[in-house]
Amino acid sequence: MQWRPNTTIAAIIEQNNRFLLVEESINGKLVFNQPAGHLEHGETLIEAVKREVMEETAWEFEPESLVGVYLYSNPHQLDITYLRFCFYGNCIEEHLGQALDAEIIRTIWLTSEEIEKKQRRLRSPLVSRCIKDYQSGKRYPLELIHYHLNSE
Repeated sequence: MQWRPNTTIAAIIEQNNRFLLVEESINGKLVFNQPAGHLEHGETLIEAVKREVMEETAWEFEPESLVGVYLYSNPHQLDITYLRFCFYGNCIEEHLGQALDAEIIRTIWLTSEEIEKKQRRLRSPLVSRCIKDYQSGKRYPLELIHYHLNSE
């Protein structure tokens, strides 16, 4: 059988020098992450990141650029590798009162300094790596992504 990484997406959202993160409960541990999740069957990467941001934060998200593509091997589960596509964009409208995904405790806006102080509570090193790449100006046009999906 062919090995396949878990394809995930993540969103970098910055307003007033603060980044939107979620605090979530993973395996009984509270961690911070960008709004992120798995690509579902039949979705484009853009559809996935919009869906995940809505499900985890109740914000409509409009991606503007691709920050980077990251391959990450989970040190706690050696058989799991993630292929992460991280997007930068803006929040359009908040849907107050919308229930968030079950594992999400809360959303929180943090400065990059506050995020650095929480290194031990980040879900993975990709959280700070994606922010650093964004801050260094890494932005790639969304047209870089091409789709050749079969319609069902």
